[in-house]
Amino acid sequence: MRTLLVLLTVALLAGGVQGDIDPQTDEPETVVITVDSTNLRFSPSQVTITEGDTVRFFWSGQALPHNAVEANGVFDSGEPERAVDYSYTFERGSNGTYDFVCEPHESMGMVGQITVEPAPPLVVEAPETEAEDTPFLSTSGTLLSLFLAWAFVSRRQGNG
Repeated sequence: MRTLLVLLTVALLAGGVQGDIDPQTDEPETVVITVDSTNLRFSPSQVTITEGDTVRFFWSGQALPHNAVEANGVFDSGEPERAVDYSYTFERGSNGTYDFVCEPHESMGMVGQITVEPAPPLVVEAPETEAEDTPFLSTSGTLLSLFLAWAFVSRRQGNG
């Protein structure tokens, strides 16, 4: 009888719901901004991204040197160059609008704008519950069953 009680207890306690909890993440993207064929414009000059994404300023073999400098100093590709490969990642909490210029050609209209939208909130998915994952009894039901089994065994042995 005790063996049956122990087996019942183990089976009931081991019958809990199990499942993985995985954070839902979107893969960050990289947007490339180059210099267009007129040599005095960014291409594209306006982009919209999401927090966590990266903007890459990339050009080579240009006739004139260029750079990309954000108006408030958030990013700066450095001194104007004919070949630039500079990346900046907008982390969570950096949503907003960022205006940038090519310093030597700002007066000629070589300007751009990056709009950073808030990233979706991190979501933790609850495990899917299927019929076979449902425990036989709830915790209170398990405790009640154990108490009744103990009472039954105690009475049979003459202890009660």
